[in-house]
Amino acid sequence: MLDVSDLKNKMDRTVAIFVTDVSSIRTGRATSGLIENVVVTVYEGQKMRLIELGSIGVPDARTLTFIPWDGSLLAEIKNGIVAANLGMNPVVDGTVIRMSLPSLTVEQREDYVKLLGRKLEGVRRIIRDIRGNERRSLLGLKQKKELSENEFDMDEKALQKMTDEYVAKLEELAGAKEKEIRGE
Repeated sequence: MLDVSDLKNKMDRTVAIFVTDVSSIRTGRATSGLIENVVVTVYEGQKMRLIELGSIGVPDARTLTFIPWDGSLLAEIKNGIVAANLGMNPVVDGTVIRMSLPSLTVEQREDYVKLLGRKLEGVRRIIRDIRGNERRSLLGLKQKKELSENEFDMDEKALQKMTDEYVAKLEELAGAKEKEIRGE
């Protein structure tokens, strides 16, 4: 029998990972997702993400700010941002690190759209793998005579319908992100 709640949970987690992953792709606008997962070495070699070290602000469409909770880490955080090679030049302004986003060129926008396409195809493959694993499980139940032919057909159709819905949701999210990247 098809475990819809478990299947939805797996596919929802996959969509959430995709959303988090593509939030780091640059668009023409500043977003906290561009830097929140940057790993910085602090406290004698401990690696931490920026989101764990302070608060990220977006004062305008082209600027990001970072205010560390521990002011003694300003230099390490600035160096970590530079080392992440994000194309931003962090500037320490008192207790705040400011970063201005340079404008994207047409070539950069196209490269980001291609990157988005690769990420979308990867997540589609994951959704199809989830479907395939569930279908194999259903086939096993059918072969053991724990699932009738009619139940198998109904579960298989429900599985395909759910897979199609999640793929459509992913494509919708990717389409919206592509519009952001292209500046539309």
